[in-house]
Amino acid sequence: MKTSELKNIRELSLEEMQAFLLEISEKPFRAKQIWEWLWQKNCHDFSEMTSLSQELRNKLKEHFYIDNIVLDDQQISSDKTIKCAFKIGETQVIEGVLIPTASRMTACISSQVGCSLACAFCATGRLKMLRNLTAGEIVDQVVYLNKQAEERYGQHLSNIVYMGMGEPLLNYKQVLRSVDLLTSPLGLGLSPKRITISTAGISKMIRKLGDDEVKFNLALSLHAANDEKRNKIMEINESNNLETLKEALIYFHEKTGSRVTYEYIIFKDFNDELMDARELAEFCKAVPCKINIIEYNPIEDGEFQQASTQKVDAFAQFLVERNLIVNVRRSRGKDIDAACGQLANKNKAILKDERVLKI
Repeated sequence: MKTSELKNIRELSLEEMQAFLLEISEKPFRAKQIWEWLWQKNCHDFSEMTSLSQELRNKLKEHFYIDNIVLDDQQISSDKTIKCAFKIGETQVIEGVLIPTASRMTACISSQVGCSLACAFCATGRLKMLRNLTAGEIVDQVVYLNKQAEERYGQHLSNIVYMGMGEPLLNYKQVLRSVDLLTSPLGLGLSPKRITISTAGISKMIRKLGDDEVKFNLALSLHAANDEKRNKIMEINESNNLETLKEALIYFHEKTGSRVTYEYIIFKDFNDELMDARELAEFCKAVPCKINIIEYNPIEDGEFQQASTQKVDAFAQFLVERNLIVNVRRSRGKDIDAACGQLANKNKAILKDERVLKI
């Protein structure tokens, strides 16, 4: 079979793998072995699946390939944040970030090559949306960043956030499949409560998450609780306004019982006044929630600037006094463009010896 006619074996379900094995007169229980090689051991070469017979390995090579990502570049920040550029195919690149703190080890991963939403404050939004990532390509980012966490910092990943490049809910099927693979006992066995998917706010897809009764956490990139302001910075708000989003979040909470996280990047002289905090507090009445106030990271030629520490603290205190759960997130990895909103494939080759490593 020609290489172009091979199928990606990681797109098969366990049941589809069992059906294929029956077709080629192999025992269907081998499917579980293959599955473990692919998703527990993160194997990308059929010849390394040594619990399978050589004959079966050859048959797999005749029909399938295993998609994978390749480390193209890596940088380490002064605060120990690690940003990785991964090559997808021949020319496309995505980025993932490992964020170590005293209490957790977080992987920030991408779900698309580029992004179609063009939020005014985000460097990724300036890139073209090229394609969705497969579930395997998403999982590979987690596996590699976990390996870095273990080798460099002696810890396993504690949290995974889908807050890298792309809008996860516009790659719904592959994103949810990647979560299933990460949390399955036949995969990496992670807790869904350690996983957060962040959306810019697509109401019908938030409702679909509710219908699917997902177990992971949902974060909404809000950034303004005022339609006029939110329209200025997020085009998606014109078709998914705050009232529509509020209704979708209520539906999501009723279906899942989960608390929602609001992400609120605070910009100088735009959304940093107490009036903005009051509007946010009012919006937060819809469902149980917590609020992450995020320090802004300016991008090249961007129109927004970082709000002062005094404004940020006063904003947060206003919300706390109204019995809201508030965390102020200070930037990590700014010196290597790895902070929130800065992912735009600008890596410099710092770790020359780690380039082009297969994962």
